[in-house]
Amino acid sequence: MTTQIDQYEVMYSANTFAPRIWLKNSGNFIGQLIFEPDGQALPQDSNVNGQVNLFYHLEDFDNCIDLLRNEEPMYLLFNGTSPGNENGILTAAEQVGESFRKVA
Repeated sequence: MTTQIDQYEVMYSANTFAPRIWLKNSGNFIGQLIFEPDGQALPQDSNVNGQVNLFYHLEDFDNCIDLLRNEEPMYLLFNGTSPGNENGILTAAEQVGESFRKVA
């Protein structure tokens, strides 16, 4: 399943909840990126009530937020929980030589 991400929200809680980036399509939540402490074993990605939960280490937060801020379009990829299935966020194909957009 590949779904376009057209909005996101960041939740960086002050308590015991892990930092999250909520992903939306057409105003509807489609999933979240959940950032667990570095070095900790990550839970298995899941799909709960039609919303995808993808788990990353906290050290990946900057990479993920940079992609969401700087790339367009962005997609949520979820191929399930079976071993060998790849899940994540991805960009659309770009032309060779396309200029890099630098954010001030």
